[in-house]
Amino acid sequence: MFDLIIIGGGPAGYVAAERAGHKGLNVILFEKKSMGGVCLNEGCIPTKTLLYTAKTYENALHGDKYGVYGDNIRFDFSKIMARKNKVVKKLVAGVESKMKLHHVTVVKGEAMIQGRSPKGVEVICNGETYFGANLLICTGSEAFVPPIPGIAEAGKIILTNREILDLKEQPKSLVIIGGGVIGMEFASFYNSLGTKVTVVEMLPEILGGLDFEISAMLRDIYGKKGIEFNLNAKVVKVEGNKVIFEKDGQTQSVEGDKILVSVGRRAVTKGFGLENLNVEMNRGGIKVDEKMRTNVPGVFAAGDVTGFSLLAHTASREGEVVVNNLTGRADRMRYNAIPCVVYTNPEVAGVGETEESAKAKGIAFKVAKLPMAYAGRFIAENEGGSGICKVLVGEKHGEVIGVHMLGNPCSEMIYGACMAIEQEMTLTELQEVVFPHPTVSEIFKETIFAF
Repeated sequence: MFDLIIIGGGPAGYVAAERAGHKGLNVILFEKKSMGGVCLNEGCIPTKTLLYTAKTYENALHGDKYGVYGDNIRFDFSKIMARKNKVVKKLVAGVESKMKLHHVTVVKGEAMIQGRSPKGVEVICNGETYFGANLLICTGSEAFVPPIPGIAEAGKIILTNREILDLKEQPKSLVIIGGGVIGMEFASFYNSLGTKVTVVEMLPEILGGLDFEISAMLRDIYGKKGIEFNLNAKVVKVEGNKVIFEKDGQTQSVEGDKILVSVGRRAVTKGFGLENLNVEMNRGGIKVDEKMRTNVPGVFAAGDVTGFSLLAHTASREGEVVVNNLTGRADRMRYNAIPCVVYTNPEVAGVGETEESAKAKGIAFKVAKLPMAYAGRFIAENEGGSGICKVLVGEKHGEVIGVHMLGNPCSEMIYGACMAIEQEMTLTELQEVVFPHPTVSEIFKETIFAF
């Protein structure tokens, strides 16, 4: 009899297992593939490894801006992919080591929920039966491939985030259906390596849900780098390597050696016996409350399977909320300060309300923004680069409600804004915080003083 059964070894599952094991719970975790889930094996880590390689290559190509010169600068695509695999393998081993350290029982195989019994939640895997007092479902999400006519017949030309990470050769041209975070990160990587990239996006702007102004600025930067964008474009058909779309009342098309479909993800809710629990669903995901509880006592869900905030760091925090409540610490999940980062070059990072979301919610706010060039460190390390920092505060109390940035390395700076929003810090309180000099993070404080 286990205190906690976890199905899924991604960021929600393995973090919950680690925390629970550390606190003395008897935990068993089932994973049918590799530990780390989609994030570590097919998402966050491999893509960021590739993007860092692309950034290194770009820096080498343009080293003359810093007085550094090199001849015959080139890359080896097979070695780039091999290094990506090495990084993933090392980190998977690290997660497995953590499970052993915290005495978590890990079973490789497909778990199947049988339902509840007097002995607790019953799960079968590899012919063995296991019982647990509590069950945490962390089965994640998978790429959604829409039923576009011709897409199934296109065969290996069509890629999702999984297949594109296993390419053996660099495509000369790539069409990306969907200009969201995944689409833009792969667009950035392949554009840096010289692939002709075309993005077809149905919405009026890329990176839907992020700050509109910053998304437009990033698109302009990549437009100058050679990426072709087709916005307000609805894909109606795929013919072999040709994507046909409607834009401005006209039918247009674009061809690519490969076509990446990145229009979103959907929760994995089938194939593990969820129907045997009569769990309530909501918009394709498992419905949970602020403590990640389902409608079935002793059954929890965390991560992408809830269909709400499909981010690895959200999943990890949700897993922690479950464990904290199981071990006597009252905790609840809050989504007002969840950061979003796009690891393009330059990076985009944001947290809290955007101008668009604040207006839609009727929140009265003030906004201030400054170019990243106000930070000396940014000028020193980003020759010819541009960027912006935007801060939103509530009009009545002056508390920070949103921060959005474009420019390197905003992915490493945004956590400070998360803390400010989480703690409801005001402009006055933040103005009294000492920032290290010279750092790019000083742009946050400079923008606060711009109100």
